[in-house]
Amino acid sequence: MNTFTGTTPYYRRYRPGIPPEAAELLASRVNHLAPPRRLLDLGSGTGQVPAALWEAFTEVDVVEPDEGMITQAGAALRPLLPGTTTLRLHHRRAEDFAPPYAGWMADLVTICRAFHWMDQPAVLKALDGYVSADGAVAVMGDGSLWTARTTWTDALRALIQEFLGEQRRAGSGQTYAHHDKPYAQVLAESAFCQVEETRIPVRRIWTPEQVIGYLYSTSFAARPLFGDRIEEFEAAATDLLTTHAGTGALVEDADFQIVLACRPAAN
Repeated sequence: MNTFTGTTPYYRRYRPGIPPEAAELLASRVNHLAPPRRLLDLGSGTGQVPAALWEAFTEVDVVEPDEGMITQAGAALRPLLPGTTTLRLHHRRAEDFAPPYAGWMADLVTICRAFHWMDQPAVLKALDGYVSADGAVAVMGDGSLWTARTTWTDALRALIQEFLGEQRRAGSGQTYAHHDKPYAQVLAESAFCQVEETRIPVRRIWTPEQVIGYLYSTSFAARPLFGDRIEEFEAAATDLLTTHAGTGALVEDADFQIVLACRPAAN
């Protein structure tokens, strides 16, 4: 069982996409470039980032190690992209990606809610070999309902811990390992050492059904983790969320962070 076993059906439906402001900021990095304009999305999940950015690019390369997710990414992206935009799907880890043809260079690399799963120094070292001279790497994320701090998310996290243990899970038989360096510092220590950080405030209003669907899309509360107690957990979570929704909306206030990095010579 891998980290995201059983999550694919829920991932595309319940995971929030990137904010429009983030898409505009990233597209502005390449809009002035003549074709070809190439996007490389690492750890793509079901393709939410390229779904938001494809109009700015003529070539889109999607990299994802989970077979179910990359299949879903292809199914979601193919109807969106016109015949003039090339889509390539790479079923592999970010660490194992290789350029699709000689001379290929990425103008923008995006890594959204996935950098923590990667061998970060190895990925950044490899990117130095196939990101264009003026290209950029964008590492993005906004935490999760596990890390959110509100009355209802605190209660929900405690409920998950009752079923799965105190430590945050990362798939079956694994717990989440926190990195000791901020992403901005990791990037500043790489070839892409010119770093800018942008935070976009995001407010999400959830329903109990959406929250439970979201949980099933995560590595810390995927359905298989609960085993034969899944129905018991879902009933308890539904009751908890319905109670909290009855005293006000299930509101999540988050900051969507973009760490945009390029080489010192890039403009």
